[in-house]
Amino acid sequence: MTKLKCILLIDDNPADNRYHQIILESMDIAEHIEFAMNGLDALDFLNNKNNMLPDLIFLDINMPKMNGWEFLAEYKSLDANKKAKVIIVILSTSANPADIKRSQEISEVADFETKPLSEEAIANILEHYF
Repeated sequence: MTKLKCILLIDDNPADNRYHQIILESMDIAEHIEFAMNGLDALDFLNNKNNMLPDLIFLDINMPKMNGWEFLAEYKSLDANKKAKVIIVILSTSANPADIKRSQEISEVADFETKPLSEEAIANILEHYF
């Protein structure tokens, strides 16, 4: 299995972040796991030249300050080298058909998963995109 350099979790829920961190670490699939509590923090992370770019972003939709949809709108305007080969997977607590349809209309979004992530879902994402 491919080991990623960096995974970025963008989610305002510390419990979700911790749970996903535990699963990702147990699977040993990333050298680094980074966190952003909202879209603004994530953009700051991506724009900081000292940070390594993530290979994979797990993006929550409902967050304060800047939600997932707003993040994606800003993400589109980033320099191409900031986006490179980043795979974005939206995470949501509900499989709302409107959200799934909306995510499919955004070229930067690779996939849509419901929270919490399972090892099987993560393995499928890795197999499909890496």
